[in-house]
Amino acid sequence: MTLSEVLAGTPLLQELPASAARMEVKGLEYDSRRLQPGSLFFAFAGAQANGREFAEHALQNGAVAVVSEMEAPADFAGVWLRTGHGRHTLALASRKFYGERDKTIFLTGITGTNGKTTTAYLTDSILRAAGRTTALLGTIGYHLAGQVLPAANTTPESLDLHRLLAQLDQCGNPADSKYLTMEVSSHALALGRVYGLEFHTALFTNLTRDHLDFHQTMEAYFAAKQLLFTGSGGPPPRFSVINRDDEWGRKLQRASGSSGTSDVLWYGLGQDAMVRARHIHSGLTGLRFEVGFDKLRFEVRSPLIGKINVYNILAACCAGMTYQLAPEVIARGIEACQGVPGRFERVDEGQPFAVVVDYSHTDDALKNAIAVARSLQAKRVITVFGCGGDRDRSKRPVMGQVAGEGSDLVIVTSDNPRSEDPLEIMNDVLVGVRRTDARTIVEPDRAAAIHKAIEEAHAGDIVLLAGKGHETYQIFRDRTIHFDDREVAREVLRSFGFRRKEA
Repeated sequence: MTLSEVLAGTPLLQELPASAARMEVKGLEYDSRRLQPGSLFFAFAGAQANGREFAEHALQNGAVAVVSEMEAPADFAGVWLRTGHGRHTLALASRKFYGERDKTIFLTGITGTNGKTTTAYLTDSILRAAGRTTALLGTIGYHLAGQVLPAANTTPESLDLHRLLAQLDQCGNPADSKYLTMEVSSHALALGRVYGLEFHTALFTNLTRDHLDFHQTMEAYFAAKQLLFTGSGGPPPRFSVINRDDEWGRKLQRASGSSGTSDVLWYGLGQDAMVRARHIHSGLTGLRFEVGFDKLRFEVRSPLIGKINVYNILAACCAGMTYQLAPEVIARGIEACQGVPGRFERVDEGQPFAVVVDYSHTDDALKNAIAVARSLQAKRVITVFGCGGDRDRSKRPVMGQVAGEGSDLVIVTSDNPRSEDPLEIMNDVLVGVRRTDARTIVEPDRAAAIHKAIEEAHAGDIVLLAGKGHETYQIFRDRTIHFDDREVAREVLRSFGFRRKEA
């Protein structure tokens, strides 16, 4: 593919020199360390490294040209192409280079503050129950037709995303349709990682306080989410699936319906939802309820627990409906999803109390997790949590208050402190906890905090280890260590003499 073909339709600020237009492009890169001869290099002004500094290195490694929003270095001898928006240019060029696979692969994009991962897992399970070849991209990892790949971001950079689409297109029977389900973060939307993509189905779970360190205001956060439904450099999605019970979701109605090109499925528990749950039965063994849509009725069963998962299951059912899947296929896919790593995941060593690990790292998610614990008739709820460093400070006292209001014992500890002092983070949290009457323990060492929680637990209690969920690391100012709440909890339980009997 020539340089002119790759960059056709992208926001360049200049015409391509005739000699450069005919250059053959063998690959695209934004990381100079991965450059191969014949690549087109995209130089971004990053927070930690400036791509302009690596332009000469890129040229020496065989780059045919450099594309950037920045001016070329004074002594740069190669082809330097200015663009009005570097990441939009990368996204459109990547889409062109990899053959516009989103035109033939069915894309489901899921956005919102909470529930994205679980809804994505459920949707992928439904599609696999229908016999489809699928890929799943999200916070926990990337799954490509059964192969598990590490995830650098919840939503990959546009170049990596289009590479994955091309790989997915080569999987399974070439004649069969392929399906990609992906979590679409607000960062990805704001930074243009999904710019130009054609989504078949866009799904909105909810919006609560999060990422205000990046977006500054809830309105800006919402505006980023809304891009998925209005079309970010591409057409609006064919279908929009929106939580009718969420106040921000209701504001999406005008955005998704104004063009007349997007069919909307509203889900929820309220009377005005199109797709509703009825006759809900919830317990330690999971959920059972009836899904109602117009005259259609079918029952779903799931091992997932709690009201929040009723919403996630309804959302996934709606996604299945947008693909015209039969109710029995949707129900089979829901039941087959046995759980999501780090989402109200139980650690069971035969102890007479429950230990649960959950990724709840916003005040709304923490409130929901504690509510699920209460709904299981826990004698006491013991909550261990902290807040991440270098992130929105305003949510820390709010989370502290939520934990104190819902728990009998709160153990405030570290999450991923990053460059901040863990004690200062904990002090921010304690401002909120102290507005409540909950008994409080402060323990900055997370492993020691988990030990204290389990030591405090009695029969019938629930110990909730919140904030890190599936994560297997802890980030400090000067190092990153291996740390998994589930592993630590299991080791502590065994140190107290509990050990699950193998079947």
